[in-house]
Amino acid sequence: MKYEIILSPEAVQDFKLLDVFQRTKTKDLIEVHLKYEPTKTSRSRIKRLKGLRRPQFRLRVEEIRVFYDVIENRVEILAIIPKSKASQWLERKGDRS
Repeated sequence: MKYEIILSPEAVQDFKLLDVFQRTKTKDLIEVHLKYEPTKTSRSRIKRLKGLRRPQFRLRVEEIRVFYDVIENRVEILAIIPKSKASQWLERKGDRS
């Protein structure tokens, strides 16, 4: 099944702040990993976030973290941020269950 990928307005702004190399790499890996199997976890690439209702998942793209939810046949990307800011973002925006 093919998933529709939707970027939140915040994720669009985050994406624009990346340099050209990071944007290209992030876009490619979003297509590869989230288009068809966004919930398939792995040791390093995709992680199901525990203790949070939102975001549900994290995709690792080198030093960039992509936080997203899977709702029916949609992947809603909430943020695309550097690893160094990921904990702060989760504290502010993460919805604990």
